[in-house]
Amino acid sequence: MKNISFYDKFVDRHIGPSDEDIQKMCDVIGVSSLDELIDKTIPASIRLNQKLQLDEPLTEHQLIARLKEIAAKNKIFKNYIGLGYYPTITPGVIKRNILENPGWYTQYTPYQAEISQGRLEALLNFQTMVIDLTKMQIANASLLDEGTAAAEAMSMLFNSRKSNKKNSNVFFVSDEVFPQTIDVLKTRSAPLGIELKIGNIHEIELTDNIFGILVQYPAVDGEVYDYSKLFEEAESKGIYKVVAADLLSLAILTPPGEFGADAVVGSTQRFGVPMGFGGPHAAYFAAKEEFKRQIPGRIIGVSIDSHGKAALRMALQTREQHIKREHATSNICTAQVLLAIMAGMYAAYHGPKGIKAIAERIHKLASLLDSGLFKLGINQVNKNYFDTLKIILKSAEELERVKTLALKNKINFRYINPVTIGISFSEVDTFEDVKIILKIFSEALNKKYHDDILDLDYYKEFPETLKRKSSYLTHPVFNSYYSETEMMRYIKNLERKDLSLTTSMISLGSCTMKLNAASELFAISWDEFSNLHPFAPLNQAEGYLQIFKELEEDLKKITGFDAVSLQPNSGAQGEFTGLMVIRAYHHSRGDTNRNVVLIPSSAHGTNPASAVMAGNKVVVVKCDENGNIDVNDLKQKAEQYKENLSALMVTYPSTHGVFEEHIKEICEIIHKNGGLVYMDGANLNAQVGLTNPAFIGADVCHLNLHKTFAIPHGGGGPGAGPIAVAKHLEPFLPGHPLVKVGGEKSITAVASAPWGSANILLISYAYIKMMGAEGLTKASKVAILNANYIKAKLENLYPVLYKGKNGYVAHELIFDTRKFKQTANIDVDDIAKRLMDYGYHAPTVSFPVPGTLMVEPTESESLKELDRFCDALISIKYEIEEIENGIYDKTDNVLKNAPHIAEDVVSDNWNHSYSRMKAAFPANYLIGNKFWPSVGRINNAYGDRNLVCSCLPISEFEKNVA
Repeated sequence: MKNISFYDKFVDRHIGPSDEDIQKMCDVIGVSSLDELIDKTIPASIRLNQKLQLDEPLTEHQLIARLKEIAAKNKIFKNYIGLGYYPTITPGVIKRNILENPGWYTQYTPYQAEISQGRLEALLNFQTMVIDLTKMQIANASLLDEGTAAAEAMSMLFNSRKSNKKNSNVFFVSDEVFPQTIDVLKTRSAPLGIELKIGNIHEIELTDNIFGILVQYPAVDGEVYDYSKLFEEAESKGIYKVVAADLLSLAILTPPGEFGADAVVGSTQRFGVPMGFGGPHAAYFAAKEEFKRQIPGRIIGVSIDSHGKAALRMALQTREQHIKREHATSNICTAQVLLAIMAGMYAAYHGPKGIKAIAERIHKLASLLDSGLFKLGINQVNKNYFDTLKIILKSAEELERVKTLALKNKINFRYINPVTIGISFSEVDTFEDVKIILKIFSEALNKKYHDDILDLDYYKEFPETLKRKSSYLTHPVFNSYYSETEMMRYIKNLERKDLSLTTSMISLGSCTMKLNAASELFAISWDEFSNLHPFAPLNQAEGYLQIFKELEEDLKKITGFDAVSLQPNSGAQGEFTGLMVIRAYHHSRGDTNRNVVLIPSSAHGTNPASAVMAGNKVVVVKCDENGNIDVNDLKQKAEQYKENLSALMVTYPSTHGVFEEHIKEICEIIHKNGGLVYMDGANLNAQVGLTNPAFIGADVCHLNLHKTFAIPHGGGGPGAGPIAVAKHLEPFLPGHPLVKVGGEKSITAVASAPWGSANILLISYAYIKMMGAEGLTKASKVAILNANYIKAKLENLYPVLYKGKNGYVAHELIFDTRKFKQTANIDVDDIAKRLMDYGYHAPTVSFPVPGTLMVEPTESESLKELDRFCDALISIKYEIEEIENGIYDKTDNVLKNAPHIAEDVVSDNWNHSYSRMKAAFPANYLIGNKFWPSVGRINNAYGDRNLVCSCLPISEFEKNVA
């Protein structure tokens, strides 16, 4: 019988060029085949001599069938566990039009603000929502999770200590803070020299050595405390106050900004974002205005464009790591943008009345259960509560009977200790659920239940000091889109303002904007995966556990390492985690003095920031004129610091887009001098199946799943940054206080959830299973091919800054545009903005070398799209030559005035020397398929001088402009 293979292979859908196109591209490059290109690009010394050993690839249809089988192993119980994670209802209009819409999930971080106005407005809404509900003065555009946000607040305030508190190093944490938050604080505090004290906040003595305190509101077991007197005393002693607050509760509880908080942190998961077994969710971070230049992450601010119109862009802290490097106070370089947008839209859809009604309804359900338990003679001890009751039983036997009946009814409570139960209500619960809970307790404790026990008129009122009296969500955006029609149109209107992968190729170097296939994404919306609580019993999550196990095994084979932790929920967090694991390894051997990290001058800015956060001193290693690590300088510094050497942080292929020939020697030098090698996995997309970090000589690497393994960037998040380690580091992989994960000597948690952003790990799992070993290897090869094809097409017009030994580049390359400043007064930003007129997002601008463009086409782009992109850059080069030749003015030209907006082009007042057609339609393909930027070039300096980071009426903003 003749063997017939599946024609419809996923690898052929994922990889852009066909086999015929690949040969054409090789001809242009000047090689006979793809394999010859790879042989000439990757040093033979690091090439693997055997193929990856992965499962046979699945078709898309087979994958969905496999995932449905696995999903069925998860058990969806009613969850009343709380602890910062709650069942919620994602409005269908938000789920379908944002979460499941590639026009939203394939966007890149809004570094090119003129083509990012939609998501920037959505993030401004998010910031406004947070500012309003917390009553603080400023908020950022989200962080990774609540634990991380609390740790960032601790670090920010530690670095903001006033002169009279410079010797204060104690951060006091209430023992009623979520345990996972406390664990993350332990991880983050130790390397910075912060002494973490955990204790009873109600008995605290505010001594001079305390610089800050953290409280939970409501507290972990549900009690709502009035912290105003404590905060008054802390204020009088110059002690900073942080509140980790349930944002939904602030619709009816006094907001922290009204009782003296300096910073407020928490999660917006309750605002329509499914639990997803731990994430991803957008944390929030709000603070007083005095911290606007210290606040971590991104702030979206209002500025003006070249036409004087209001326009949005990222302000202040944008990529501070690349500016401050080892002096940066945070390594946060991403946000949870997609999830923050969902949360902000949830608030816009429900409005202030709807949000308050949801909060009051949840509190009503808790009140009804409280009343019913009282009538049954069961001891509920919380005096004031929002959604959570704390029930103390008489014996462990009573608790076990309750637990057995609850599980029989497919219900999870929180079992605090052998006699104490916590029950947290959520948006999805009903009066019938209260009845079921009362019946469970009645039967388990031999109480007599009858329906009259449920007093439907009872509502536990808060004391006046705890009642919210101030207004919130008053801006029109939260009061205009209650109907699905209006919300759908608003979402679509914002989407149209943004360039995403649905429009054209996004060729950002080191960011790997590859295809995010629909089949990879289906499962994240299934209830079996999206509605699991991260602290549910593990026997209810067997499907997830199977995904984790298989994904870890595949990542071990791909990297060559022995163990994986999936917990870090961003690339920067992966860097920090890897360095903390190295730190723990050295300390376990008594080498507590090893705290020097060598970092090449070309490294990503998060590298030095992460090293300092992990308690290290950064020593910079020079690069030579070819962009490679200066091996002599490295050797000299490794020997100089050999008694204190902790690690080398190295990106491979290099940040300059080259496979360095001496990488094995570099790793050997570090090991010889007692250090370990941390490999930044940002460029792993050029390694998979061809080489691997372990074979090269590294000890640990992080993996950007949102780059190499196809998780969408979502406009700047979610991301995932698990780490893979060699055998000697396995015992130190991060643990968790509530779920058994990690190694025998595990460091404390680096993220709030045990497996980080578990829900999106399904995407990378699906990508690997459908690509298989050959597909993944081919993806790496074609990524390198596409980069070298662009090089061959453009290098005569734009010099390529760095090349490998044989004249080829890796999966990305750097074009040097600096000469145009002298010849035509054109800088790299002008080229970036002009690309918008051609319908393209700019490559990475001015990194790692100022005045350059770093291009990474990925393997997903077709030859047709690569040619169109090259044609755009060729056309722009001709436009530069027209300026050089005096045909057009050096200040009034298509590049200096880019991008051109429709309003400008159709205006009666056209005062430029070039035509409207040249401005807006410089290429024929744009006719009939034009992407119009919605604003002109944005004035960043104005926005930083006049920081506005919440939704103000345009009339108010125009006053500022005037």
